[in-house]
Formats: sequence, C-alpha cells, structure tokens
Amino acid sequence: MAPILVLYYSRYGSVKQMAQYIARGIESVPGMEARIRTVPPVSYTTEAIDPPIPEEGALYVTLDDLKQCAGLALGSPTRFGNMAAPLKHFLDQTSSLWLSGSTVNKPATVFTSTTSMHGGQETTLLSMMLPLIHLGFVVCGIPYTEIDLSTTKSGGSPYGATHVAGSENKIALTDEEQRLCFAQGKRLSELAQKLL
Repeated sequence: MAPILVLYYSRYGSVKQMAQYIARGIESVPGMEARIRTVPPVSYTTEAIDPPIPEEGALYVTLDDLKQCAGLALGSPTRFGNMAAPLKHFLDQTSSLWLSGSTVNKPATVFTSTTSMHGGQETTLLSMMLPLIHLGFVVCGIPYTEIDLSTTKSGGSPYGATHVAGSENKIALTDEEQRLCFAQGKRLSELAQKLL
C-alpha cells in the first residue's frame, strides 16, 4: 500500500472532518492508503512543550511522514486569509526535505474551512500551495468535471475543497462539501499512483 499523507490542523473539528472524507477518497483507489496526521498547537509561551504523542486523535506528523508519502493532502482553518500558525510552523521546519529533493514530483492538494463564505478560503488555499511548490510538489485542485463544484451553495473551489462552518463552528459539512472532499482525495490518490 502506498501511503498518502493527510496532514491537517483543526481547532474546532471541521478541518478534521474534511480530512476524513479526503482519506475515504484516497482509499477508494486500490493499493493506496491514507495516513492521517496533525500538528501540535503553537503555544504563546515558548517554554511550553507538548507531549510527543497527542492524548487523542491523529498522531503528530514527522518529517519522515512527509518524506515517505506518495502524495500529500494539506488542510488548515483560515486565519486572516492564511493557513493557521501550527501548520506553517511545521512547514517552516522542512528545509532538509527541500535540500534533499525528497518531495519533488509528488502530487499535493489543499483544503480549508472558514466561518463565513467570504472568510478567505481561496487565499488560504493559495497560501498553503506556496511552500508546497517550493518543496517540489505537483499541486492539483478539483476540476469542474465535478458537478458539485458548479452547484454548491456552501464550500467548494477549484483550488481545493472548502467548508463554511459558521460563526460558532456548528454547521456540518454539506453533502456537496463531503463529495468534493472525497473527489479531491480520490484524484490525489489516482495521480499519486500514476507518478509512482
């Protein structure tokens, strides 16, 4: 089984749910396996240290996870039109992978969740693409052959799957958002298989 890394940061659970649907899409392709990982939160005090293994949920990502994956799905909530600091903090530590070229020509895709429809979804997706391009990943989005992309009244973008969680983060993923996440994961998995 070729592992596809589904790496995300989620504060209130929406991005985590999206990651699970993307993982289902990945695993719908025979011979491909989703490896779900997260990053620890960034502390306001520099002395704070998180345990190496979280108490619950996905394991924390390592550089080896990124080095060994056949592809990457990267997810983050929106923070002022940008990816969340914990995810950026991890990516800032990947220069050894950049130097070695170990992520070159692997497919990657991005996804996000916001509180409002116009909360910076596309700029966040683009901000996540930038370090991936520098690392040599081949970035893919969602093509308009996915009908839900043209009909959704909630989240969805050709740059990647999106979700509108609402101001209290209580809005569940719509059927369209779920299908777009699945389609994005499946496309990533199929591309990874072709590039292996």
